[in-house]
Amino acid sequence: MSALNSEIQYLSGVGPKRAALLRSELGVETFGDLLRIFPFRYIDRTSITPIRDARGDLAYVQIQGTVVSSTLIGPGGSTQMAKGGPVEIRAAKRLSVIVDDGSGQMEMVFFKGIKWNYERLKPGSTFLFFGKPSEFNGRLNIVHPEIDNPVAGGTEARGTLTGVYPSTEKLKNGGITGKVMCKLQSAALAMCLPEIKETLPDYILKENALVPLTYALRNIHFPADSYALQKSVRRLKFEELFFLQLSLLKQKYIQSRGSVGLPVTKVGAAFNACYGSLPYELTGAQKRVIREIHNDMKGGHQMNRLLQGDVGSGKTMVAVLSALLAIDNGYQACIMAPTEVLAQQHFANISRYLEPTGVRCALLTGSSTQKERREIHSGLEDGSIGIIVGTHALLEDNVVFHALGLAVIDEQHRFGVDQRAKLWGKGPSVPPHVLVMTATPIPRTLAMTLYGDLDVSVIDELPPGRKPVKTAMISDAKKGTVYNFMRKQIELGRQVFVVYPLIFESEKMDLNNLEMGYEEILKRFPDPDYKVAIVHGQQSAEVKNFNMSAFAVGRAQILVSTTVIEVGVDVPNASVMVIESAQRFGLSQLHQLRGRVGRGADESYCILVHDFKTSKEAKSRLELMCRTNDGFEIAEEDMKMRGPGDLEGTQQSGLPIKLSIASLAKDGLMLNEARVYADKVLNADPSLELPVNRLLAEELRKGKYDMKDYSKIS
Repeated sequence: MSALNSEIQYLSGVGPKRAALLRSELGVETFGDLLRIFPFRYIDRTSITPIRDARGDLAYVQIQGTVVSSTLIGPGGSTQMAKGGPVEIRAAKRLSVIVDDGSGQMEMVFFKGIKWNYERLKPGSTFLFFGKPSEFNGRLNIVHPEIDNPVAGGTEARGTLTGVYPSTEKLKNGGITGKVMCKLQSAALAMCLPEIKETLPDYILKENALVPLTYALRNIHFPADSYALQKSVRRLKFEELFFLQLSLLKQKYIQSRGSVGLPVTKVGAAFNACYGSLPYELTGAQKRVIREIHNDMKGGHQMNRLLQGDVGSGKTMVAVLSALLAIDNGYQACIMAPTEVLAQQHFANISRYLEPTGVRCALLTGSSTQKERREIHSGLEDGSIGIIVGTHALLEDNVVFHALGLAVIDEQHRFGVDQRAKLWGKGPSVPPHVLVMTATPIPRTLAMTLYGDLDVSVIDELPPGRKPVKTAMISDAKKGTVYNFMRKQIELGRQVFVVYPLIFESEKMDLNNLEMGYEEILKRFPDPDYKVAIVHGQQSAEVKNFNMSAFAVGRAQILVSTTVIEVGVDVPNASVMVIESAQRFGLSQLHQLRGRVGRGADESYCILVHDFKTSKEAKSRLELMCRTNDGFEIAEEDMKMRGPGDLEGTQQSGLPIKLSIASLAKDGLMLNEARVYADKVLNADPSLELPVNRLLAEELRKGKYDMKDYSKIS
């Protein structure tokens, strides 16, 4: 077996116990896996600090000093035993070592490894001591410094840039300290470097000014200097992002060349009737997106397009006009929503838009009666129903289409892949065109990765007259002001959302939770003057829909809720969103919640209530919310602050691929560079069959860059 694929327990210095820790904490199974655990920062060990210049506020110092004294200290801090003899090593509680470098003296303190350090650090011997300085009893010390021998052949030591690796408490407690990790990496490099093969062809290395892989791996772990480190980081990041984009774009090339699409060529009577009767002008962004969709649908290949648009940007109108393009060419369309309430609202809006067209639209949800279902099934089979709006009920086996030409999936991350595959199979022999919509702004770098083999359209313009939501943050202590404001808005005939992060009391987090919040709201807004509805995830679908509907139709003025309302309710009359414990939410989620108001003509408000313990970082998130209504700006900032793993503010299990060194939040420019170059390579050789691209094809075959497919429905 090659060294790269050898089990990590057989690496010198590891063994079974440490191997189990490396496996559970860092996912390291082999020597090769270990080499792909890269330092996240470096400590400059190239300089020596004179003791006179050391200060307690420095992050670390490196001292070259000679041991003056080495003292064992026993119980109670004494340096003598009770009977007057010297402290025995086994009874010592700590070791105090005083070192001198000619400019001053400093104490080195050890609570562990006392015997080994006492025997090693003999007076008169000289060492390099490295660590965080601190002050105790008026004297500078370093607790548990790293100790090295000075470089031979000179009085002045010459250190290096030392990598700091990801770690956990379990790793440290298991003896895998930063110093041990460096030793393990050194051992792995010595074993593996001779057999590491280049993954990028020579022409790619030359055209992109990249160093060889062996050089990069050696210098990422043990940099010769800062320039070597910089070149190595660039090489490894580019390689990772390039192969990621190459894999995605190759899928896209195969799909666009191999997939046959239903011909949707003409713009007919239904489309023109709807478009001509709109009471407002479409935005430039909406018109552009409709052109992009029509170009896809008439191109002879199946459309797979992601439509991103901020809350209220007019995605539903784009979906309706796209559906009418399919209908004018003899096909049907379905629009699938994640919740019953959202499906009902889509149906109500779409039915209104369709009035001048004569196109029949129907609604199918879990609440549809048997009689309604029979009529709908019949209308879908004979083609008399042109557009069907629904929930998961559309996936049932007995839902059969006459000729499904377009499937629109709203908030697609709410549906499982297996569920969506059923919808895909409901088309004729040729699968339907697919339009995936999301109101959650996804940073461009993340969209390029998650939906890299999908064409992306963005509606980056709000309809004219749409007012931005006024956002303010307020301390928990001033809640009375919030209640007064709510009363005034209700007196004006408006409605109010109040959102909490939890359902039940949590002992770990001192949060305003839903139960107590609901009781407080009922006390402040008593029946019969006010009606308060409550919605949360632990209610049955029937109860949830009843309460949400009560608010949607205006029977309740206040809806107390958890984040279940983040997607799925459109109440134009709701003008106030109060978010309790707002510091606990991510930016994208706050933006989604804020998007529930401001959907009518009235001035709307979002009030972010935070507690007095809110951290500086959390406050800066809330301040950004107050500063801008731009969902894409917020999404970019959210990814920088929290990382890309919490995709779209929903509880995704992280990214579909694990990146070792590149960051989607920080390496957007390089990601774009890698994508452009991958596109160039595939334009010249779509199947990577040319001898010059043999290495690329081999690397992709390993499956490391295979993505969980977010884009297709199959």
